[in-house]
Amino acid sequence: MSNQPIGVFDSGLGGLTAVKQLREIMPHENIIYFGDTGRVPYGNRSVETIKRYASQDARFLLSKNVKMVIAACGTVSSTATELGEELPVPYINVIAPTAKAAVEATKNGRIGVIGTRATISAGAYKKEIEKLDAGIRVFQKDCPLFVPIVEEGFFGTDDPIASLTVERYLGILKEQKVDTIILGCTHYPILKPVIGEYVGPDVKLIDSGKETARFAASILAEKSLLNDSEQPGECGFFVSDRTESFSRIATIFLRSNIGENVSRVDIHNY
Repeated sequence: MSNQPIGVFDSGLGGLTAVKQLREIMPHENIIYFGDTGRVPYGNRSVETIKRYASQDARFLLSKNVKMVIAACGTVSSTATELGEELPVPYINVIAPTAKAAVEATKNGRIGVIGTRATISAGAYKKEIEKLDAGIRVFQKDCPLFVPIVEEGFFGTDDPIASLTVERYLGILKEQKVDTIILGCTHYPILKPVIGEYVGPDVKLIDSGKETARFAASILAEKSLLNDSEQPGECGFFVSDRTESFSRIATIFLRSNIGENVSRVDIHNY
């Protein structure tokens, strides 16, 4: 057993959806979260830049003595595929557990994948799904405006910006009659009500944060690294830019107030 924290990183705020799921599934675990708010978004960067950023993010978490590193970022998971080889602790990303859940959920064998440009260009979800079941058809769509929309707070079902953007991006998936859609960026579950309203109740939406949290719990149990404390776990939050806006939006993501429990770090030092 281990009371060391779980380390989670993302390009910005989206990974907080994974933190929320981790806290629900493993309430006794301590968590260190790093959001690279000073360099968000990663989705429009080159592969080389994304890999460099991911390595720095992971090294920062290791400096906090974490027992596991989770890349709660679809872009990093899709492009920095060798990151785990650099780390001395278990490393997981969002691709494999999310693809598995989608394959298990589909009934008509038509799965949609939405993500950043880098995630869709890498095609990691498509490759993983086809590895699991070569008969499934995968339809991909990049949605670059979803991240800034979420981070600006435009995600209510009554928000015309969110509704029009979802309709513009997902119309093609609706035409292809997919019955399952992977929300391939951890920002996207915040838009789940708007997306669900547009695609309808018969389309299953797969939350990458939730599936990754479940997978993390199984790996920690397998390696006897779960925290055996009966006390609620604590969370520490770190960002690479201003802390004020992070605290405000994090409250929306986590459905709880984190107060002043957030610090700024110079990620260039790692």
